[in-house]
Amino acid sequence: MNQKNSVDAVPKAPKLVLLSLQHLLAFYAGAVIVPLLIASSLHLDSATTIHLINADLFTCGLATLIQSVGVTNKVGVRLPIIQGVTTTAVAPIIAIGLAATDGAGGEASLPVIYGSIIVAGLFTFFAAPFFAKLLRFFPHHVTGTVLLVMGTSLLAVSANDFVNYADGVPAVRDLAYGFGTLLAIVLVQRFFRGFLGTISVLIGLIGGTTIALVMDHIQPEKLEAITNSPALGVTTPFYFGWPVFSFTAIISMIIVMLITMVETTGDVFATGEIVGKRITSADVAAAIRADGASTTLGGILNSFPYTMFAQNVGLVRLTGIKSRWVAAGAGVLMIIVGLLPKVGALVASIPSPVLGGASLALFANVAWVGLQTIAKSDLGDFRIAAIVTTSLGLAMLVTFRPEVAQVFPQWAQVFFSSGMSIGSITAILLNLVFFHMPFSAKRSEQHIASGVSLVDVNAMDQQSFVSTLRPLFNSEIWPLENAWQTRPFDSVTQLRDALLVGVVQADAAQRMSLVSSYPDMYEIVTAPDNDENTQVIGSFALGTASQAQLTELKELCDSYRAKFGIPYVAFLTTDASMEGILDDARRRLAHAPEVEHIVAVTQVVDIADDRLGILIRGANQRAHEYQG
Repeated sequence: MNQKNSVDAVPKAPKLVLLSLQHLLAFYAGAVIVPLLIASSLHLDSATTIHLINADLFTCGLATLIQSVGVTNKVGVRLPIIQGVTTTAVAPIIAIGLAATDGAGGEASLPVIYGSIIVAGLFTFFAAPFFAKLLRFFPHHVTGTVLLVMGTSLLAVSANDFVNYADGVPAVRDLAYGFGTLLAIVLVQRFFRGFLGTISVLIGLIGGTTIALVMDHIQPEKLEAITNSPALGVTTPFYFGWPVFSFTAIISMIIVMLITMVETTGDVFATGEIVGKRITSADVAAAIRADGASTTLGGILNSFPYTMFAQNVGLVRLTGIKSRWVAAGAGVLMIIVGLLPKVGALVASIPSPVLGGASLALFANVAWVGLQTIAKSDLGDFRIAAIVTTSLGLAMLVTFRPEVAQVFPQWAQVFFSSGMSIGSITAILLNLVFFHMPFSAKRSEQHIASGVSLVDVNAMDQQSFVSTLRPLFNSEIWPLENAWQTRPFDSVTQLRDALLVGVVQADAAQRMSLVSSYPDMYEIVTAPDNDENTQVIGSFALGTASQAQLTELKELCDSYRAKFGIPYVAFLTTDASMEGILDDARRRLAHAPEVEHIVAVTQVVDIADDRLGILIRGANQRAHEYQG
């Protein structure tokens, strides 16, 4: 712990408690709203709802400790990360529970739900090291569509809590509480920044419930539950009975966990950038294993699937407190709160319209994040439009007309009774059809850049060609001008060969001019947001580089330039490390000038090849390896 505010630093006890409590407050509303929504939709009684809330908080604490402290080097990413129940699972869980009981819900639905959660958690744990190979099946337009249909589908759940109909007319009092809670959340977001802005949902829930309590509008049995709840209670494994394993329910929950793995990957990289730690594939695998272990534990301890809470990642950025022990402290507080049934009973007393107003804001925000994610794709590509619109249309059809599921066999109803499930499955399958089937692969090979096909490239004049592919070679354009002369290209591979072979076959002066247009590695490493030579340089974090290493790198770069007359340029892969860069520089300094000039050119060729790969993948939306 050389740095006072590092990931491994342990703040003094009073500060640690205060900072951990702040994380708990930012996390609380998002955590408890999931069991509340599930309990409401499955028609669970107050005692069962209280137990679910306490089990959720208790297991959230354990999950946070697994992720932030770590169990082994391979389980837990050991970053300041808070774990909570994923909202992605709400709609499928409700659908599974209702399908298993022919729409009746109740406690009888829970064993089937927990059976699917346990298996999905085990799947996630063991799939973690292989997930990188699946990332290409979850580009922005797929994950964004899943988030969009999830958010819009869940709005129906919010609407049911928002208003209670009497004689076909919504009660004025319910509307007042629902709209009032939503208004409070919007006002907090408008007029407050920083920490208060992050707990706007919590403020809305507390404000609405307080007014309902003062106005005597909380149901008496809920108030009695607070009084009658024991002071201390521990959730026990399989409290609602032994798990029941349904194939269709398990498949539905595995889809949820696949989406969660994509979200976890993004959150790990975001946190790594904030705290100054270089994230590797091993870190991502460790984080996903922790998600899997926590989810399995959730199924055993009567809770739900787990993931990282993005609002707490934002709080780390906001406060600048990087210590993972603050997150661990929050985990301990969650465990303590989870042992207090009266706290659970207090949460369960929140009036339905207040909960509806808060969840409306929460789920609409999920849909908004989905739209933002889709917007990262090429919106002009008709294939992406077909995937998004078809998935959203089917999701809304099932949401508005859930009776559609009744025409299917019993085993298939779990897929068709939930808008989120049918929308997600449709997006995944259509993405396979449009981008990964043999005929579609050949078609996508003809796309070079966003909205530009190989036919377009062959028809371009030299100026347009250079402008389109200029990012490949920094300020030098002669490789592009030479490649243009060799048109027409029958495939992207032929275009790639024309670009790269042309560099290798150029005269020595041209090659050295090209290498000289790149910054040396010291400039790259000390400016991690500058994506000059690799798709992952943005995640190259200085938190793992000592001042002595930076000083040595500067000396090596200066010596290299003095000996060879060009900057030290190297292509970085996703497993690049500071020590690896230093070793490479030392080794290459021993070369003869004639040899090293050839090596330097091959590094530039690798960089250009990588950039062309990104340009192509950016067009056809195939996800590539982890990015910073």
